[in-house]
Amino acid sequence: MNILTACKAIQEARGHAILIATMGAMVAFDKLNAGQPRLNSVPLMGGSASLGMGLALAHPDHTIIVVDGDASLLMQLGALVTVMGKSPRNFHHFLISNGTQFSGLSNLPLPGRQVDYCALAAAAGYPATHRIQDEENLTMRIEDIVSSDGPSFTDLTIEPDPPIFGADSPQQDWSDHQFTRMGDEARQLAAWLANRGAA
Repeated sequence: MNILTACKAIQEARGHAILIATMGAMVAFDKLNAGQPRLNSVPLMGGSASLGMGLALAHPDHTIIVVDGDASLLMQLGALVTVMGKSPRNFHHFLISNGTQFSGLSNLPLPGRQVDYCALAAAAGYPATHRIQDEENLTMRIEDIVSSDGPSFTDLTIEPDPPIFGADSPQQDWSDHQFTRMGDEARQLAAWLANRGAA
């Protein structure tokens, strides 16, 4: 299963859920034209679960879907425990598990490809953990996962995209937009939430 396929299944099942994504998932949702309610955790790498938890607590009537990356989660593993300290029932945590950082760009290998993220989430206290390894299984289970009480944690086995950067194709600087979009999206999300409250 590739990242675009996985994110498409999540996008099709999310309804009006607030979407928090990071890194490769952010790029995939961009390709899918995913709109508000949405907030991307870039350049706050590793912060998506904490952002999602804050939104889940502040807006308990809205479903929160976090689409994390394995490299990002490893940067802030304590977020699993922090989430379970509050146990928001409207919180669903998906992990893009592809064993690389900057997948599709430079594909830096992660240490610990053998890490059992579902076991980590269960040890932190997540009451529901799932491991999904193929598109058919994800399509079959996604709606039940996001409609059930959380917190839930779902590890998605993803094949990394081929790298586009290397010795013959050096990486270029990112545009400023990648570093300002989080603030822009936060304002857009606040406006969306305000309009939903007034409706």
